[in-house]
Amino acid sequence: MKTIIIGGVAGGASAAARLRRLDEAAEIIILERGEFISFANCGLPYFIGGEITDRNMLTLQTPASFKARFNIDVRVFSEAIKISPDTKTVTVKDFNIGTTYEESYDNLILSPGAEPIKPNISGIEGANVFTLRNIPDTLKIKNYIETAEPKSAVVIGGGYIGVEMAENLAKAGLEVSIVELSDHLVAPLDFDMAADVHRYIKGKGIRLYLNNGVQVIDGSKVILQNGEISADMVIMSVGVRPETSLAKDCGIALNARGSIVVDSRMKTNIPNIYAVGDAVEVSNFITKVSAFIPLAGPANKQGRIAADNIAGFDSEYKGTQGSAVLKLFDMTVATTGLNEKSAEAAGIDFDKIYTYSASHASYYPGGNMMSVKILWDKKTLKIIGAQIVGFDGVDKRMDVIASAIRFGAKVTDLAELELCYAPPYGSAKDPVNMAGFVAENIISGKVKQFFWHDVENLPRDGSVTLLDVRTVTERARGHIDGFSHIPLDSLRERLNELPKDKPVYVHCHSGLRSYIACRILTGNGYDCYNLAGGWRLYESVMNERTVPEYICTECR
Repeated sequence: MKTIIIGGVAGGASAAARLRRLDEAAEIIILERGEFISFANCGLPYFIGGEITDRNMLTLQTPASFKARFNIDVRVFSEAIKISPDTKTVTVKDFNIGTTYEESYDNLILSPGAEPIKPNISGIEGANVFTLRNIPDTLKIKNYIETAEPKSAVVIGGGYIGVEMAENLAKAGLEVSIVELSDHLVAPLDFDMAADVHRYIKGKGIRLYLNNGVQVIDGSKVILQNGEISADMVIMSVGVRPETSLAKDCGIALNARGSIVVDSRMKTNIPNIYAVGDAVEVSNFITKVSAFIPLAGPANKQGRIAADNIAGFDSEYKGTQGSAVLKLFDMTVATTGLNEKSAEAAGIDFDKIYTYSASHASYYPGGNMMSVKILWDKKTLKIIGAQIVGFDGVDKRMDVIASAIRFGAKVTDLAELELCYAPPYGSAKDPVNMAGFVAENIISGKVKQFFWHDVENLPRDGSVTLLDVRTVTERARGHIDGFSHIPLDSLRERLNELPKDKPVYVHCHSGLRSYIACRILTGNGYDCYNLAGGWRLYESVMNERTVPEYICTECR
């Protein structure tokens, strides 16, 4: 049995290694048009920034190592230029000697990946404009920094790769700006969770131009829809699209976006041809709707599943939920599942909570707070998405929640999880447990909540009571207009100041003390609502809504 795999990296290399482990007698050929068969593409920005210093560490496998360990025939600089399903052959161009030849197959796995989107912008082909997809791209950028010695850079696109590149260019000593069409960085985040990211990244000296786009790149001048920036180099990071022209030419079914349509066993519409990785259409694990979610973890799993089925083992891919994590200097940003926009698009009636918890016991040195947002389906109570922004411990909390989603947990189940605890690592009430506690209080009716986006519409005509229960010192740093002030510890003694015939809308710094205030008020006959996320979240979002974008000095 002979299997040809077109493309390596995550999906193709995983399929090859898995197939060999399952079938020692199989003939396996990998065709790779570039020099590198298996490399750490997620690590490329960190080589540019100097976090990874040895370029050889980016290469996970070489043709020689694949041959030695797995007895796989790896052919680099060999591009598949045509697939002929009728004859079950692939036409290959060998760049080493400049000739073409045909190779027959019994089974074929396509793993062509995705290519960077290059928008129609004048000047995009300039010598100082780069994209980042592979090791050659990385070396070009690194070499440009070392030889041209640029002082400034613009990153066009504020997704995961764009933000990682901005961090690493800053670490390489450049002044960095990010231009993003959306109103916030990191698309899987909601705006309210991205607000903390914006404040932090600007504090690191990176300029943000949000709700803005690039019209022209003219040498060292980047002309925006609103303003312009001077920059010595430009990184294009506006997203990727599936690279599927080869599949299309041989009659493999594609969706409207150009992704290869596969079934749960990674089979295309043509017999004996499979496809895996960033080039394929996946099913969103939560909504069951077709999606394009290019991530390394799913690509590896898909490669394994295709190999299983070729080897005669029934194996299915059950969807992608989009779990991802981002390092931003010392900050960690993690997401899984749906955000509010995607939940609304899916027609899900959802609720949400915000918590603000310490990464480990508050009395143990070095702890940091993390902001947690969780969405759940009101009908089933199942968790449908989560976002966490913080520092240490964010990744492990998100992994717990991502696992809970995969196994169909209700949001209230988070309260029941027994997680590891010692003061250096967590709290007896872990941030994951706390999210479950808060959700259970909402669902059971123990407390009602309102949100930052409701505040401006609350009446200030005396028909409701607006109450701030923070300390005098906290209130002096800033407050919400129209909210009267009674510190929590004085509330019981001053209840007579609050009319019982009016709803009370309460806030504190994070939502915890105002929850306690609501329990006091409810126990005394009041109708109370707690501000989810508290002053901290409200102030963060309002600050991002009102602070103007950076405008370059040359444009003023």
